[in-house]
Amino acid sequence: MRRILLGVILGAILVPLALLAWLKFGRLPVAVADPPLPLERLITSVPLDARIDREKVETPPIQANEDNFVAGAQVYRDQCATCHGFHGKPSSFGAHMFPAAPPLWEKHHNSDVVGVSDDPPGETYWKVANGIRLSGMPAYKQVLSDTQMWQVSLLLANADKPLPPAAVNILRNEPAPAPTSGIKVFPLRAPQ
Repeated sequence: MRRILLGVILGAILVPLALLAWLKFGRLPVAVADPPLPLERLITSVPLDARIDREKVETPPIQANEDNFVAGAQVYRDQCATCHGFHGKPSSFGAHMFPAAPPLWEKHHNSDVVGVSDDPPGETYWKVANGIRLSGMPAYKQVLSDTQMWQVSLLLANADKPLPPAAVNILRNEPAPAPTSGIKVFPLRAPQ
């Protein structure tokens, strides 16, 4: 009986000490180029999915219309495109993040799904508002208004559908077309 008790006590002491030594001496794969830990994706995705399912809003408070798509495209260009890429132009470093920042304007390799268009807008809204730990995805609830977060979420939910030309131009990072009102615009000259 004493040997069993001694084994349990030593195990309770040695296992945590071995784990601390492993962490202390830098053996944990923390670099983006390191292979993931066994079951890392499962360990992180299960609680994330459960929390999103518990907290997401099912019905967006705004409509999926042209004005909101254009406004969402502006938010996307200003806040998201650096990591997730533009329409037709992937991010130069998003694929080198861990986990990789998904290219939100490209089809998945085996389907017609574009970006996160297969996710409900409420799920995308949750991710935009709260961010995702250890992924590089920041929380925008202190940066964007609630309406702006819904606009970009609705835009991304409709990424696999035809979008208004003004929104597509923004998403391609193209300059806005010149006004055709007949007003001539002259460049400013420096004072002489």
